[in-house]
Amino acid sequence: MKLLFTNFHDGDGGGHTTYIIGLAQGLAGRHEVHVAAPPGSRLNRESRGIAGVHVLDQPFPNGLGRLPARRRARRQLAAYLRRERFDLVHVNGSADHRLVMSALHGLQPRPPIVLTKHNSKPMTGLGHAWRSRFGTDQVIAVCEFVHRQVLASPYKRCRVATVFNGVDVDRFAPRASDPAQRAAWLALENGTGEPLLIGSNAGTARYKGWMDLIEAMASLAPGDRTRLRVVLAGGMPGADDLARIEALGVAPQVHFTGRLADVRPMVAALDAGFVLSWDVETISFACREMMAMGKPVLVSDYAGLPENIRQDEDGWIVPARDRGAIAQALRNLLAMRARLPDMGAAARAHALAEFGMERFVSATEAVYAALVADFSSRA
Repeated sequence: MKLLFTNFHDGDGGGHTTYIIGLAQGLAGRHEVHVAAPPGSRLNRESRGIAGVHVLDQPFPNGLGRLPARRRARRQLAAYLRRERFDLVHVNGSADHRLVMSALHGLQPRPPIVLTKHNSKPMTGLGHAWRSRFGTDQVIAVCEFVHRQVLASPYKRCRVATVFNGVDVDRFAPRASDPAQRAAWLALENGTGEPLLIGSNAGTARYKGWMDLIEAMASLAPGDRTRLRVVLAGGMPGADDLARIEALGVAPQVHFTGRLADVRPMVAALDAGFVLSWDVETISFACREMMAMGKPVLVSDYAGLPENIRQDEDGWIVPARDRGAIAQALRNLLAMRARLPDMGAAARAHALAEFGMERFVSATEAVYAALVADFSSRA
């Protein structure tokens, strides 16, 4: 098959980029893979490093104030689509979806369009109704929560399949931590024993729920609070958040690494991970990466996050934004510290059985093949 992936993000792109890179790497050896992404974006840059992948510097300008740029982008993409004649186009957001629909207008035969639903935002309004009817043939849901969301939306008219996100379980494998780095994050105090280090590589957007965990930690009795340390990978939070952490009196216990090119050394140092999102999130690559590295993970019950966890076996589930429940979970972690390595091993086994990249790529490829065959039979 000849495949085109599109994504509108100018910068990092988060999970969208991780998703497309995984598929491009997995499929490039047996299909012709093209990626259309803004110049300078992480997706554009990393795609160029994959053998056999063709990359188009394609902006996806959005908004009424950018009409000239949108026209130029449409002309470029339309010419590319007409020249390359793809078997399938896989879009990953509203901005690239709209531009692909516009650029394909009048092209016969039109390739089928696949949309992956990456977030938990509602699929309502005229835009979704229009795209579902005239520019979407297949929807891929990244978890069962999203599948139910799609079936309650205008996209229920399309083919719908659930394909859980995969992670590279060989790259994200258990590894020894750097003792010096771990000691720096723990900030050991005489007479207190070694604190428990919990952390997240899910980023520091507010909806990720990391402040709820810090608030919960601050509410603990002093004897428990001093036995915990938190480390967070992602952009530095704003001044208001930093001031709140200072006011809670736990600033020495909270460490921000900034954005990391490689999160594995940080994850390796953890005793347990967490992803406590309360918006936007679906299944979380970060959660699956931490589990693949042998870390039990505390998650909120938001969207598809609970679908990662076997409660009390390889992690824990708490109500989203319930700081009392999070505080109790932290007490439980301290009480069961001796069990954490065994729970981490269970998390790793779970990841090997269900989160692997090969499983993810093969399931997505099967969705493509069935859709392309269906389109061919109509011709």
